[in-house]
Amino acid sequence: MALFGLGRRREPADDSARRRVDEWIRALVAPETVVKVNEILCPDPSCPGLETVILVMRPGRKTQAAKVAKPLAEVTRAEVQAALADLP
Repeated sequence: MALFGLGRRREPADDSARRRVDEWIRALVAPETVVKVNEILCPDPSCPGLETVILVMRPGRKTQAAKVAKPLAEVTRAEVQAALADLP
């Protein structure tokens, strides 16, 4: 039994999926905004397992995180738009 996700094996996120999601994000944010897209295995047992985390770093502001509760390869453009719309 894996405790908090430790010991669970997973394949790394598909690089083409990461690039696709990154392109969607860049179309939605200002050019000077830095973004980072990661797929993580949430260690909390109440989490869905793999989730996509989008870090948004705007000049002069704190870094913000948006999440989509599914693996990177399954994320849709609409989900990216909704996640970013929830950021202040």
